[in-house]
Amino acid sequence: MNNVLELKGKRFIQASKVNTGGGVAMNSKVVVTSEQLIRLLDKISQIGDFWKQEKKPFDGILISVYYNKIVAKSNRISGLLRGNDSNSAIVGAKFNEEKDKHIITYFLEMIDLEKSIDLLSKTNHILNTKFNGSINKMTFDDEKIFGNEKKKIIGTVKFENLPINKSVFKQVVADVSYIESFEIEMAIKQTKQSIVTLYNTHTDAKLLLKSIGIDILASRILDNQTIFLDENQITLLFEKVPYLVSMATEDLAELSPEDFIEQYQKDTMYIPSPSIEPIIGVIDTLFDNRVYFNEWVEYHDMVDDVIPKSTDDYRHGTAVSSIIVDGSRLNPWLDDGCGRFKVRHFGVAIGSRFSSFTITKQIKEIISNNRDIKVWNISLGSNQEVNDNFVSAEAAVLDQIQFENDVIFVVAGTNKPNSNIVKIGSPADSINSMVVNSVTKSGLSTKYSRKGLALSFFAKPDVSYYGGSEEQYIKVCEPLGEANVAGTSFAAPWIARKLSFLIDVLGLKREIAKALIIDAAKGWNENPTPEEVALYGHGVVPINISDIVQSKNEEIKFLVSDISEKWNTYNYHFPIPLKDDNYPYIARATMCYFPMCERTQGVDYTNTELNLHFGRIKDNGKLYEINNDKQNQDETLNSEKNYLLEGEARHRFRKWDNVKYVVEKPKDRMKPKKSYRNKNWGMEIKTNNRLDPKDGVGIRFGVIVTLKEINGINRIDEFIKNCTLNGWLVNQLDIQTRVDINEKVNEDIEFDQ
Repeated sequence: MNNVLELKGKRFIQASKVNTGGGVAMNSKVVVTSEQLIRLLDKISQIGDFWKQEKKPFDGILISVYYNKIVAKSNRISGLLRGNDSNSAIVGAKFNEEKDKHIITYFLEMIDLEKSIDLLSKTNHILNTKFNGSINKMTFDDEKIFGNEKKKIIGTVKFENLPINKSVFKQVVADVSYIESFEIEMAIKQTKQSIVTLYNTHTDAKLLLKSIGIDILASRILDNQTIFLDENQITLLFEKVPYLVSMATEDLAELSPEDFIEQYQKDTMYIPSPSIEPIIGVIDTLFDNRVYFNEWVEYHDMVDDVIPKSTDDYRHGTAVSSIIVDGSRLNPWLDDGCGRFKVRHFGVAIGSRFSSFTITKQIKEIISNNRDIKVWNISLGSNQEVNDNFVSAEAAVLDQIQFENDVIFVVAGTNKPNSNIVKIGSPADSINSMVVNSVTKSGLSTKYSRKGLALSFFAKPDVSYYGGSEEQYIKVCEPLGEANVAGTSFAAPWIARKLSFLIDVLGLKREIAKALIIDAAKGWNENPTPEEVALYGHGVVPINISDIVQSKNEEIKFLVSDISEKWNTYNYHFPIPLKDDNYPYIARATMCYFPMCERTQGVDYTNTELNLHFGRIKDNGKLYEINNDKQNQDETLNSEKNYLLEGEARHRFRKWDNVKYVVEKPKDRMKPKKSYRNKNWGMEIKTNNRLDPKDGVGIRFGVIVTLKEINGINRIDEFIKNCTLNGWLVNQLDIQTRVDINEKVNEDIEFDQ
């Protein structure tokens, strides 16, 4: 087996995007007609009349645009509404029921609506007088008709005496070619106490609610858009301002971890005292300090003393912590080689009914007060299914915490409370977290596991692990002794152990640690079925940590990590060994990063897209990507050879996903690849942002690259030599060496007096 190699010393280079223009683009599948413009005029005028008559508790208006496809940022409105500034006015985004079209909500001033009505009217006038009431893409792009100042081509249509100029006309036509309709969204009414998110109307939530008769405590405000309301307040909100509700879900008062199969008492076990072992944070139900490993757990009871507590309230949390501390000895078949871990356990819930809103606020406080802990385990999950159009409030808080802090959450994929519940429950829809589903000892999905995806797109769960079943239960320690259990709650702690070992013992960044685990689970499986992804995520993680930080003899696996500061973050110094001036390999690469997320943006949840490109460097200096990805080329995206539809980019290349996996599919007859003048390979990380360009500045990424020698020859020594000659510092992830270093760094030194 070869050790995974960590490459350091040659920083990635940052380059801004060269804007080569391309101009406004019309939807090629649509003919814009006068009839369509008149229909949109009528619709937007009705919306204007509604807001003029409505007594609303905020300044401004809300309008939803029903697009006719899943639209890229470049195809969204930039002529109507607020023109080029329209993107900053977006306060919500979702898909239609078929998940093939965008519905985007904007917050505007009334004057913006009036200007849009005027623009539609004037555009319709020009369309009728100059284009016989319709225009298609061929006409739209015809320079003989519209002209081209750069090429000094004079068009046949003159705009000098028309109500709007050529550029405005073309922009409005382009906008209309992507628009199906305008509406005012009304949220589905809730009747129970709920966590409600309001559209951002730049109004203080407490004052806004007070103006409609709801006097809410500050403690019930999660942020200025997300609040907790009881049944009476919910009823009043939907009676007065139903259009103000962006999303609402019942307060998840049954985060019930009922996944125990049977239990039996045994003699108390012995465990040595803790030493320099890493600490994993656990946020769960209560912990019983009487268990044999209590010295390894620092316990904090966060549940109000006035709430009665029963023996059952201590079972789940105690069991989860027992896996983290002593899981390998309790379950020899799952000995992962990671040793034992200390636990800082926060009991935030009892095992019956409680408010997830309260727990969510507590999590923010817990993390801020315990910054020494990098890995956190949350094995609590909702009985309700996640929504396809927005991330849960609980998951959004976890994502925000992970963007702002150098931590990672491991979250259980949630269990089926009954046969009617199929999809995962919150907070398993957290995009930045490592979400874990459960498999049997044979590696098959368990009967209690629920399915992803999150937001109809993100691969949640991320991975799967052994969580117990009738074939082989997981052995844990409860307050009364050992117990046999099963559930995703007991799969997640094993992944937390692995992450903590990689981060706290081997000293890796969390992005690299997450990528290593996902890469090891996925292997060379390029195209899993949608059903497999929904159940297993990227795959089943190997049991032993050595199978994650080592590769087969015919494989070279190396990792790199850096920070994105500009549009293109690149490194062209990967000296892959040659054989007869060819490369006898197939390659794959896995990248992870932790982007800023915006819950109010609905399905367009992640603010930043990092796109991974890896491959040989051609003679023209461009990369020959191993997955033939045409996104983010330096040439204009409007050229036919490079243009890629947004829906296709999301499906084929996981656009906007924070986990990227690019791979060459193994074939029966594999041939070596030709080399070019530049004998190195290159890597480019292209950064795009939905909202603020600053959102992507400073995002760290971690990439795992695997090269498989097609003839089965071990070329790692040659690769190490090449890297050293090219200025790389090469560190081998040798487990014993890293453990010894960790012990030396953390040992106490006593000085003679």
